[in-house]
Amino acid sequence: MKYYLIAGEASGDMHGANLIKAIHQLDPNAEFRGWGGDRMEAVGLHLEKHYRDTAYMGFIEVVKNLRTILKNIEACQNDIEDNQPDALILIDYPGFNMRIAKWVKEKMPDLRVYYYISPQVWAWKSNRVHTLKKVVDKMFVILPFEKDFYRKYNFEVDYVGHPLIDDLDGESEINSPEKIIALLPGSRAQEIERHLEIMASVFSEYPEHRFIVAGVSTVNKSLYDQVLKQYPRLELVMDNPRSVLKKAAAALVASGTATLETALMGIPQVVCYKGSFISYHIAKRLIKIKYISLVNLVVDRPLIKELIQNDLNSDNLKRELDKLLFDKNYREEIFDGYKSMRKLLGGPGASKRLAHLILRDLEATSSFQESSGPG
Repeated sequence: MKYYLIAGEASGDMHGANLIKAIHQLDPNAEFRGWGGDRMEAVGLHLEKHYRDTAYMGFIEVVKNLRTILKNIEACQNDIEDNQPDALILIDYPGFNMRIAKWVKEKMPDLRVYYYISPQVWAWKSNRVHTLKKVVDKMFVILPFEKDFYRKYNFEVDYVGHPLIDDLDGESEINSPEKIIALLPGSRAQEIERHLEIMASVFSEYPEHRFIVAGVSTVNKSLYDQVLKQYPRLELVMDNPRSVLKKAAAALVASGTATLETALMGIPQVVCYKGSFISYHIAKRLIKIKYISLVNLVVDRPLIKELIQNDLNSDNLKRELDKLLFDKNYREEIFDGYKSMRKLLGGPGASKRLAHLILRDLEATSSFQESSGPG
């Protein structure tokens, strides 16, 4: 079988890599091609384009780069058509992947389209569910409330559990804290530009603590160097956020999958988010959810503090960090909430369950097509 995968950011690359490994165990002759990152390439993906060249964050940024985005979509379409895969697996990255799915159903209707990690239609643009029903053959979700959400639209999806639990295998809840504060400003250039300097601004308030930045090599290192010059004692560790989190007493984390990863590793955290003025105010009017962090969404309460836009400032960060570091009752409350979250996310084996479901569907579809063919 030939599989074409598309992931558009670091978390998708991680989950895509685990899925490739799981499929390969069931289908040793499988061939993988597509768009992703280093992790997917390392486990056998023929990498056509790296996500660092395709990731744009926010409404304004997308508009500014629209011509490049449209060229990327066309290039991806051409590559799929040229290679004629047996299955297309779309991983998150909805703005791009939904366009590809729609095109595939028009141009290559026999190609099975699987969507792994649902677009956040439960947060905004719920009308996209109707499009997804038309262009996706199977949807696989990783958050427990998503199955019920889709059922309201008569769209039966498969809940496979959260793949982070597998990816962390043996690294979760091993926290033996040292006097370290982990800074996870994000994996995109725009996130790092908007978050890192504010996160680092409380450095002098905690002279007994080390502040360690979890950096990524997929962005220009100058983004980190600009802040490191201002705070010479700030430390930078590249491409290994878990090594930073393992010994951290607390963390400042950009909104995204990293908040869930931090929680699964048992680290008290403050969630940080700052977008461009226009993008933020557009999103504020469109987004329907109560929380921006996956942790709070899963437990359905404000377990961890979210500092958004103008609330993300030095004074608020210091107040919240003081609570995380020195308020024992507050820390225990967070730890108890993390345990509840883990139960809600289900047990290990998400990637294996997903691989089985995809292969079972491909076998059933192939058998049906053969039995209904000529003769």
